[in-house]
Amino acid sequence: MLISSGAPLGERATALLGDPLRARIVALLADEQLCTCHLIEETGARQPTVSHHLKILREAGLVETEPRGRYTYYRLRAEAVAALAGELSDLAARAEGAQGRYRPC
Repeated sequence: MLISSGAPLGERATALLGDPLRARIVALLADEQLCTCHLIEETGARQPTVSHHLKILREAGLVETEPRGRYTYYRLRAEAVAALAGELSDLAARAEGAQGRYRPC
């Protein structure tokens, strides 16, 4: 699942954070850099599942990796999260502007 930067506003955020496990991984990485074994321990998910979600987050540009010895550590890219937050803020402003606006049937 590759979420393109040309996707409609808010669609990327929904796709990336709509999965509970992926949202949990993002929340955990907001606090510290972790390797896959830490994420498995924290979430209780199986290794292939965690790796799948990390791949999606990496491809979307939200997470980057850093090899450290035998392990690969993952970190959340603050600037990518800020950009996503900006998109959600814009979406909220559009929703506020849509109050009382009805499309005729």
